[in-house]
Amino acid sequence: MKVRYLHTMVRVKDLERTMAFFELLGLKEIRRTDHEQGRFTLVFMAPEEQDECPVELTYNWDGDDALPSDSRHFGHLAYSVGNIYEMCQHLMDNGVTINRPPRDGRMAFVRSPDNISVELLQEGSALDPAEPWASMENTGHW
Repeated sequence: MKVRYLHTMVRVKDLERTMAFFELLGLKEIRRTDHEQGRFTLVFMAPEEQDECPVELTYNWDGDDALPSDSRHFGHLAYSVGNIYEMCQHLMDNGVTINRPPRDGRMAFVRSPDNISVELLQEGSALDPAEPWASMENTGHW
């Protein structure tokens, strides 16, 4: 039986803030659907030239009190990056907390405005350990 990946769906409380976060990661909006009767919006975002690998942001117009405060019911999203140090610096420069710094030159974790855990993995081999990352402590949870 053939199986094909479609997308990962996450519920969000602030659609614009969450979209801005994923844009910092290099994702772009590839399609959007507003459902008037159901009172929700679906926004699909994906890395450049990877429309087959989207994250689906689900925004309920009337709020979402049922959204778990930790948003850990799905695990995390994972993206490879060309230079993990440059990406983490870019995120920090834009106000994103690096929860698990890339001390090993390979892996980092951040959280979206909706507390969605995002894993960043260095494409190819790990980079050599470098400061300030090598001695940076964890912050919060990921």
